[in-house]
Amino acid sequence: MRRPFTVLAVALLLAAQAACGSEEEPAAGGKDKVNAGVIAIVDTAPIHLGKAKGFFDKQNIDLTITPVQGGAASISGAVSGQFQFAFANTTSLLTAVEQGLDVKVVTNGVASTGVPGKDFSAVLVKPDSPVKTAKDLAGKKVSVNQLKNIGDTTIRAAVRDAGGDPDGIEFVELAFPDAPAALENGQVDAIWVVEPFVSQALSRGARPVTWNFAEPVEDLTVAMYFTTGKTDPDLVKRFTAAMNESLTYAQEHPEEAREALKTYTKIAPEVIAEIYLPKWGTEINEESVQEIADLAQGDGVLKGEVDVNTLIP
Repeated sequence: MRRPFTVLAVALLLAAQAACGSEEEPAAGGKDKVNAGVIAIVDTAPIHLGKAKGFFDKQNIDLTITPVQGGAASISGAVSGQFQFAFANTTSLLTAVEQGLDVKVVTNGVASTGVPGKDFSAVLVKPDSPVKTAKDLAGKKVSVNQLKNIGDTTIRAAVRDAGGDPDGIEFVELAFPDAPAALENGQVDAIWVVEPFVSQALSRGARPVTWNFAEPVEDLTVAMYFTTGKTDPDLVKRFTAAMNESLTYAQEHPEEAREALKTYTKIAPEVIAEIYLPKWGTEINEESVQEIADLAQGDGVLKGEVDVNTLIP
């Protein structure tokens, strides 16, 4: 996830890449070449595992997985035609819809486990911090990896639910890998991180005060795979089938998902063995997507109402 993009930025990308075309190309052997823009994080283990298992080959798809830095890059890449499919978090996709971009969700990407203490996202403080609950985050300096996105939206919701006032929180943009050290040296009062940085910080003595994906929004759909209206409907159907098989397999074979992490991330094997895995299922909880949209609108992240049905046909 990176800083929010603009329609102008996407327009420039479109102009620069127009010559590349947007249609998928048949590969040797009659398979469709597909380039998917995917963030190299724990959340995306299923697509890597599915490729290795041949689930995309079975659907006559020759899949290339291109690492991207965040949702803004995956969305601009999809809209410009660089990617036929991509992965982005719920807030980034809602922002794209608000900006009038042609994005359509094809399947779930990742969801919270819904279990505080056993989820892949948390807000952490130093062990001797006076912050004991989410309510105590009011007036504190809290790091997020991107301002005005799913992190600060869910943290504000958690603080409200605990009886605190989130308006006084000072959010500081800080990359996840840098957050544990920033907490230790007192640069911030609390950090929001996802795995593997949750486990890393906990191993250094950090203490959780809220599990911001598991607590404020029930059964939260955190991110989804999407395409644009330019993609051939039959290819969308086949990609979705392969992706759903990948999600189901990863959920049912967590140890194989952990092994897949070793192929595309730099997470140490001993950390991979201990991290909390997210929930990978094929179902999108549209109510949770709508709740994130409502929260983001209330916080001023979205300027107006967004029709979730536009994003999730």
